[in-house]
Amino acid sequence: MYHLRIVAPPERSKQTLELLKTSSSVCNVIFHEGAALAPRGDVILADVAREDASVIIADLRELGLGEEGSIALESIDTAISKGAEQAEKAAKGAPSDAVIWEQVEFRTSEEAKLSASYLAFIVLATLIAAVGLLLDSPILIVGAMVVGPEFGPIAGFCVALVERQRKLALRSLVALAVGFPAAIAITYLASVLFKLSGTVPEGFSFDESTFAHAISNPDFFAFVVAFCAGVAGMLSLTTAKSGALIGVLISVTTIPAAAAIAVAAAYQDGDAFTGSIAQLAVNLAMILLAGVATLVIQRRLYLRRRHEHMREGSRRAAGLSAENARNAPPEREPV
Repeated sequence: MYHLRIVAPPERSKQTLELLKTSSSVCNVIFHEGAALAPRGDVILADVAREDASVIIADLRELGLGEEGSIALESIDTAISKGAEQAEKAAKGAPSDAVIWEQVEFRTSEEAKLSASYLAFIVLATLIAAVGLLLDSPILIVGAMVVGPEFGPIAGFCVALVERQRKLALRSLVALAVGFPAAIAITYLASVLFKLSGTVPEGFSFDESTFAHAISNPDFFAFVVAFCAGVAGMLSLTTAKSGALIGVLISVTTIPAAAAIAVAAAYQDGDAFTGSIAQLAVNLAMILLAGVATLVIQRRLYLRRRHEHMREGSRRAAGLSAENARNAPPEREPV
């Protein structure tokens, strides 16, 4: 279940209440007249089944509450209520499979920004991966994958493509275009220092290092793993199975590939340098492809549910017609 906190202008309150009270997937509707001060209006609280959260929010936005009022959404960890059980039964599908598009948009928008913390994490992750390659340490390489923040802007770009959000697409591309080169450049300098100071094990080479050799020589399975990880990552982001995200991060070698590029450059190994660039390109391309494909399928399923919702009595009770309704939230700027 999800909890809605709505601030509605007085002239919209009646429609909003009718929409929520007559929707079978909504329960625990509470009305506080004139309780909101900025913006001024009435406060309406309600609980909605996760499966129908996006379609209900789309109706609320159609009433103009996104512009003239406020819509806040938060997850309910535990709800002991017969009404909540009935609301969940009335909503079609499984709660864990439902996508709350507004939440996905907000989360990816936040994680796709180029910030000091993002740059710090991607640089630190790449440095850790470089040490892991030099020491042939799987623990350090796995740790670098977990620390790496690159999945945020990758997911943001996928969402931007599917929902045609130009600003989000540009932010995501900037984060990737600045983050990876900066991390590679700093890691290259560190690798040169490691080499000159003699702290690296003698005789290090990409051919003799198990993990360095594997990362700098992408094969068919690199495509398969990256695509599967892209699908799993997007599913973990859009559904309630967010615990799978750590596993996805460990499965993808974007950060180790970036580290391998820097280390290969420091050791002037042309073959390893080219292979590592190919590995990074393969991973980024396949994750993007898989992420977009996953979102397209999920979006079509949502639009089908939204289309079915158009004919429900709750919309008529709120004065919303099927003819004038929008299938989704307001159109975004084209990419």
